[in-house]
Amino acid sequence: MKRLHVHVAVESLAASVRFYSALFAAEPVVLKPDYAKWMLEDPRVNFAISQRGAAPGIEHLGIQVEDHTELEEVYARLQRADRPVLEEGDTTCCYAQSEKSWICDPQGVLWETFLTTAESTVYGQDGVRPAAARSACCAPTKGPAAATEARQSESGR
Repeated sequence: MKRLHVHVAVESLAASVRFYSALFAAEPVVLKPDYAKWMLEDPRVNFAISQRGAAPGIEHLGIQVEDHTELEEVYARLQRADRPVLEEGDTTCCYAQSEKSWICDPQGVLWETFLTTAESTVYGQDGVRPAAARSACCAPTKGPAAATEARQSESGR
């Protein structure tokens, strides 16, 4: 069964952990000096926050799967979405080992699709991945006007 993933960059991890723990009526299942994660069942969501230098706000959304069959199903959907896909493959990020790909929607919202295979004692290399994914996934698909629009969007127009 798939699970929605939401990752939010925060200014204060401690204040955000207190807030989200109260909101969700649950403590995080993972708590590190720069990261926290709740695996909620109602609604079924993997909600993560991190304090790693990114601008506060939604960092990315995602779909987490439970096995390779679901991962292949979601990867097929990405291909049908007719947007560039960054296939990252096996990686370590967010204190977990995962297999993943990235895609951006037409507005530039970054989506991660992934299967977590194990825990990790380190955050991993993914601290810079969303920026690389945006660059690779959100490249304009139609002519100079789209390129100008994408640049203006990236600069906060």
